[in-house]
Amino acid sequence: MSTGNSDLAARIDMTKPHPARRYDYWLGGKDNFQADRDAAEAIAAVFPHIRTAARENRAFMQRAVRFLAAEAGIRQFLDIGTGLPTADNVHDVAQRIAPESRIVYVDNDPLVLVHARALLTSSPQGATAYIDADARTPDRILANPALRNTLDFSQPVALLLVALLHFVEDNENPYDIVRELVAALPAGSYLVLSHATFDPLDPDTIAAMNGVNRGIKPMFCPRPLADVSRFFDGLDLLKPGIVSVSDWRPQPGPRPTPAEATGYGAVARKIR
Repeated sequence: MSTGNSDLAARIDMTKPHPARRYDYWLGGKDNFQADRDAAEAIAAVFPHIRTAARENRAFMQRAVRFLAAEAGIRQFLDIGTGLPTADNVHDVAQRIAPESRIVYVDNDPLVLVHARALLTSSPQGATAYIDADARTPDRILANPALRNTLDFSQPVALLLVALLHFVEDNENPYDIVRELVAALPAGSYLVLSHATFDPLDPDTIAAMNGVNRGIKPMFCPRPLADVSRFFDGLDLLKPGIVSVSDWRPQPGPRPTPAEATGYGAVARKIR
C-alpha cells in the first residue's frame, strides 16, 4: 500500500458513478459522491427493492463466511471486489469465530484503497492485507507478494467473488478469470460467489433497469441461472446449491423474495 495520496486523488473520478460507491450508498454509507447517489437513486426509481438486494447480498456473504469459519474450519480468505469498508467485513466475521484467520482483500477502486486501513484491523493472532488490483487481471493478483506473504497456499483458502462478476462483460472472459483463480487454490478450498440476475423480474422492470444502466461503466451484466452455474463447473456445490442470496442457509424468520433480492448465491468446494 505504497500509493501516494496525490496519485490516489488523481485516480478518483467524482463525476462518474462507481459500483463500490453506489453499493455503499444503498447500504447507508457515506463514502460516495453525488454522481454515485444520482445513479443509485435512478436505479431505485425503477427498482425500489435495490436497497434490499444490496443488504441481502451483504448478509449472504456474512453467512457464508460464518459457515466457512465455524463449520468448515477455513482460516484463510481471499476477498476480491471487496468494496468500501462497512460493518462486519470478512475479517470481522471470520476473526470473531477464529481470531487466527488471515484475510487478503482486493479491489481496484482508489477510494477503497484510501479507506483500506479499516480493512486491516486484524486480531493479533491473525492477519489482513490489501492488494490494489483489478479482478480482470487474476495473474497479477496471484503474483502479488502480499498474497503469498499472508496466505499459505498449501492450506485451503476461501475465495470470495461477491457481487463482482456482473460487472465483468462476456468479452472480458469472466469464466476464465474464475477458472484461473480457482486453479491456484489447493484442494479443500471454497468458492463463495454471488451474482445479480434478472430471472425473477418482469419484462417492464428489466427494460427500465437496462435503460437506467445504459452507458454506465463498468457495464452491468446480470446473468441467468444457467450462466451463473457455469462459474461452479468442476466444483462440489454445497446445499442448497445456487439459490437466491436470501435463501442460502437463511436465519429463521421472513425473508425477501427472489424478485426483491435479484441475485444468486452459492458456496462450492474444490475437491482436487
